[in-house]
Amino acid sequence: MIEQYGWSDALRLAFEPHARAGYLPGRIIVQQREANLVVTDAGNLSAKLSGRLRHEAREGGYPAAGDWVALAANAGESTATLHAVLPRRTAFVRRAADSVKTLQVLAANIDVVFVVTSMNADLNPRRIERFLAAAWQSGARPVVVLTKADLSEQPEDQAAEIARLAAGCPVLVISVRQGLGMDSLKAHILPRETCVLIGSSGVGKSTLVNSLLGEERMATKEIREADARGRHTTSHRQLFLLPGGGLILDTPGIREVGLIDADEGLSTVFDDIERLAENCRFSDCGHTTEPGCAVRAALEAGTLDADRWAHFQKLRQQTAASGLTKDRVSQEAERRRLAGLQRAYRATKKVLRDSR
Repeated sequence: MIEQYGWSDALRLAFEPHARAGYLPGRIIVQQREANLVVTDAGNLSAKLSGRLRHEAREGGYPAAGDWVALAANAGESTATLHAVLPRRTAFVRRAADSVKTLQVLAANIDVVFVVTSMNADLNPRRIERFLAAAWQSGARPVVVLTKADLSEQPEDQAAEIARLAAGCPVLVISVRQGLGMDSLKAHILPRETCVLIGSSGVGKSTLVNSLLGEERMATKEIREADARGRHTTSHRQLFLLPGGGLILDTPGIREVGLIDADEGLSTVFDDIERLAENCRFSDCGHTTEPGCAVRAALEAGTLDADRWAHFQKLRQQTAASGLTKDRVSQEAERRRLAGLQRAYRATKKVLRDSR
């Protein structure tokens, strides 16, 4: 069963210490506050975190939808205790809403990030830039999905505008109501790969999931006419196995992604600005009053949009202020991995001693 959800030889190798400790491998398919639903070869289990893992999660982050985990099933029940999280290949992360420096993982072990926005009055290029920076930083392949094309009077022009800031990633125009663009979307969802839908409420993420599944599994609501914004319909993160063998992860709507250590992602999204800065007379140009500043020259000539430049500066400042670097995140992940291996080793030794 778990092979359908992406289980691989590499994961099997990483799981060996946990297997020796008697744990089952599984993948979180529904992430909720109290208990996660985990798919295993023994069926779907409702798994709560062990006391130790819950304590570690306060610093290192809680298990997320898409995570591969080690768990112990409770005999005769469909419940389990989650003891460890395997190292993540990729992760879409943001700064937690209530903290400047706390990391929140929205989706783990993903291959494609669908940045979803609707083609109505809520279409916001600056928000797309922010989402794309986080998407590129995740390690997955970003794809911009412009939904509800039937609500736009000039969908081609809007799509062209977004393509200019999308840093070369695909931009798809979709209308589920008109049956437009779904084949293009499906072409990006390969068997055994995991895709995540990221976007604001009401942009049509759940509608896309229903269309891909071929049935009404997710509740949907219409956008508000007053401000063209959506209302929350999805309340948790859920991973679905699609008929074609791919996997799609639906997430609750988010208005903003607080960036954490997204320098590489920002450089990709704002590659035009990075290339301009390379042409400045001084390598340490502050792009304010220095002579020979290529950025200021582009702003004055109108070849660089002032709003885009201002947004780039804002995101750079926010990333620097977060104070949480990729090295620190990696170190914390490695610390948790080694701690898990040590616990598995001690548990294996105990089993061997008890069997003598």
